[in-house]
Amino acid sequence: MLNKKIEEALNAQINAELWSAYLYLSMAAYAHANGNPGMGNWFEVQFQEEQDHAKIMFNYIIQRGGRVELKPIDAVPTTWESPLAVFEATLAHEQKVTSLINNLFALTTSENDYATQSMLKWFIDEQVEEEENAQNIIDNLKMIQGNGYGLYMLDKELSARKYTQASPLATKA
Repeated sequence: MLNKKIEEALNAQINAELWSAYLYLSMAAYAHANGNPGMGNWFEVQFQEEQDHAKIMFNYIIQRGGRVELKPIDAVPTTWESPLAVFEATLAHEQKVTSLINNLFALTTSENDYATQSMLKWFIDEQVEEEENAQNIIDNLKMIQGNGYGLYMLDKELSARKYTQASPLATKA
């Protein structure tokens, strides 16, 4: 059975993951509206991954005999100044999510909840990858420096990204 503090923190994280999904869907809409369908695709895959992250925690709470409490999702930004700005916002957001996951892990440590620590280990590893991916795109955009052909090639590369389920834990109920 889940400790009440941890259950509440996991429910808050579900809300944060769903907000992240909403943010990435907004970023996809921005990219598509600005003629960058590859970037739009990249953000749509991010959207799906964040939904999976929420579902993993949703399933975990249920599996541990807890109660999922979904809360309203706050509004997200809808415009950015440039492709570089949208990916810089992505990196900043992923760094914030890393902090939230780390704080959640710290709570499970203080509460001696080893099962939840085990589940969160996947998220910790995932955040390293998320930050690296965003940073790589930022580095590419800075290298391109507004060159239209370079932007076209990066957009084409990002269009090849395919959705793969984040974790088998997302499908368990």
